[in-house]
Amino acid sequence: MADEMVLRAQKFINTTYNNGATLGISKLDENGQTGWPVMYALTRALQYEMGITALSDAFGPTTLGKIGELYGKIDDTTVPSANFCRIVQSALYCKGYDGGEIDGTYNDRVKAAVAKLHQNMGVSTIYPGGSLWPKTTKGLFNMDAYVTVNGGSDTIRSIQQWLNGRYLLRKDFYVIPCDGHHSRDVAKSMLFAIQYELGMADGTANGVFGPGTQSGLKSHTVSLGTTGVWAQLFTAAMILNKRSVPFGDFTATVKSGVETFQSFSKLSVTGQGDFPTWASLLVSYGDQSRKGTACDGVTMVTPPRAAALKSAGYQYIGRYLFNPSSTSLPEKQIQPGELATIKEAGLRCFPIYQTWSRSADYFSYSQGCIDATNAIEWAKMHGFKAGAIIYFAVDYDAMDGEVTAYVIPHFRGVMRTIGENSAYGVGVYGPRNVCQRVADAGYAATSFVSDMSSGFSGNLGYPLPTNWAFDQISTVTVGSGSGAIEIDNNIASGRDTGQGDFDPGIPLESNLDTDFDKAAYKSAMLGDVQTYLESIGVPETGGEGWTADDDWVTYDVISTTEAFNMVMDADWLFTNLARTLKMRKALIQAPVLWELRKLNPLDAIADEAVKNGLREDSSTGWGQIFAWVTIEARNYCIQQGIINGTTLTSGDRRAVWDNLQEPEYNIPSVAYLTLYNAHQLGITRPNLTTGSADTQALLARYNGTGDDAEQYGRELIGLYNVLENYNKLSRAS
Repeated sequence: MADEMVLRAQKFINTTYNNGATLGISKLDENGQTGWPVMYALTRALQYEMGITALSDAFGPTTLGKIGELYGKIDDTTVPSANFCRIVQSALYCKGYDGGEIDGTYNDRVKAAVAKLHQNMGVSTIYPGGSLWPKTTKGLFNMDAYVTVNGGSDTIRSIQQWLNGRYLLRKDFYVIPCDGHHSRDVAKSMLFAIQYELGMADGTANGVFGPGTQSGLKSHTVSLGTTGVWAQLFTAAMILNKRSVPFGDFTATVKSGVETFQSFSKLSVTGQGDFPTWASLLVSYGDQSRKGTACDGVTMVTPPRAAALKSAGYQYIGRYLFNPSSTSLPEKQIQPGELATIKEAGLRCFPIYQTWSRSADYFSYSQGCIDATNAIEWAKMHGFKAGAIIYFAVDYDAMDGEVTAYVIPHFRGVMRTIGENSAYGVGVYGPRNVCQRVADAGYAATSFVSDMSSGFSGNLGYPLPTNWAFDQISTVTVGSGSGAIEIDNNIASGRDTGQGDFDPGIPLESNLDTDFDKAAYKSAMLGDVQTYLESIGVPETGGEGWTADDDWVTYDVISTTEAFNMVMDADWLFTNLARTLKMRKALIQAPVLWELRKLNPLDAIADEAVKNGLREDSSTGWGQIFAWVTIEARNYCIQQGIINGTTLTSGDRRAVWDNLQEPEYNIPSVAYLTLYNAHQLGITRPNLTTGSADTQALLARYNGTGDDAEQYGRELIGLYNVLENYNKLSRAS
């Protein structure tokens, strides 16, 4: 919603500073909405008015120091110019305070707004009155909130205000948000606070959980009856970790909460705020001297190494299913005979799947499906039994928006593929926020937490995920000589115990379909598809023919090229299905491409009738499948153990029809229908060597029975042959 005074602030910047050119920025959108672009512009304007020549979006030490140097504080006695005052007034409005009329006058309304700002920051005791001080000016010129927002906790807000009020006069402590949410800034402010209370001087205190801080905390155990600032800091840390205890003294309620937290985190349950508990509350890796019972590594577990791990108290080891590199970390992937060694040593193994996964652009729904398909193949090849949880990696500091836009869809693809096509479970490896959000979305049973990366924004300010299985806290070397092995030391919660027995393993099948080599063959294949279709009366655009319902129609909704490109864009899905079901993907592609090309206006009318409740069903989506047929096909595949799922009934027809609007559901249904049709025809399930006669029969059965279906099969076998020819070339390349 537009705010009139924010709009006036935007117009003031544009008018006064040559549409931003004077400030080195573009003209502000005059939309009445606050945000970083406005704050950055106001910051630059403030710098400009103070004579700073190197303007910057950041309100850094130069800007902060200049305010102190030139004015000491900002009020009606020191404000240097009307425009300077207008900048302050505009910033107040952008933060939700009454800044007066943006008239350049530091009047009583501005003073009242500043006083309210200081009150909300929790610093009104140290900064009474209506004057802005350098650090609170810095706090004004950003997007931090000083009131509880977005469902924040009033208790957390009171802690934030307490920290500001107690420590803002220290040199390196700056105003933190008071919005009721734990965050990176709040986590760091807690470390500063502890260092100040330990007696560290300005310049020594740095907000880092270093040796001095750790040593000091070991002398500050708090327990039942402790009062004062150390009890306040400890209870604040508990609350920031989402523990429901009162802020203040160490009461019996706090003791009970500590015991629950210690039990959850697999710490010794003492009921006291001892060093391991302090550490777990303050930094993601906690007390790195803890010896875990789980580990993970990129080195082969040989018999001497297995003995060393066992002797060091380890029970579970995470190993990688696959290594995409042929040169880097040659032992990263589980090696031949390694799982047998792990079993013989009495250890257990949990599988990890990772290729790249170190930037947001790696993650997508389709990549999740691809990763899951590959992980299933490798897990079976190594011999992991049903029930093994495979951990899919998010190995970077994913911002919260990236988790929403990329990571969550990725794991939706992982979960859908694993759940429908295997008996394995899904786990997630990554920072705390990633793990918790994937778990909350229902896409991971357990979490393997990358807590060594304590500086990750996804770890700072986030508690240990509720479903954590393994907590990665340090890198250590155990054993010596031939038994020496470097590992990541992990705390185990017991939610996942890996596997201690393994199947012989299923070799990776050769000659499976691969991703289509678009660079080499796409143009040529399109040309051959066009030539073939034209030879049977299907031009690039337009065309006429009979429908299965004996309607004469013009099929001109999608051209041959458009249909072909749609199929190519979904190549990942066709490949996944073909590899999973051990069949040729051309057998899935051919009817989909054909049905897309043959879409006609009557299809859309039928779909609208279903949407409006005038019909129960229609052939729909990319593969033009009826919901009732889909139900029969999927139920058959479920009954045969080909896919997992709950048996569908006629009562599910509309839900299935709705699902068929999505290619990710429709295209697999085409594949499952093909398997069901083999059963209907009494022929062998399609495989990698299915002959031409059976292939044509399956293509014909896709359109039902009778003369029309036979004609359908004769037409599609030619299309199949074109597609299979180029798929074969891709397999060989």
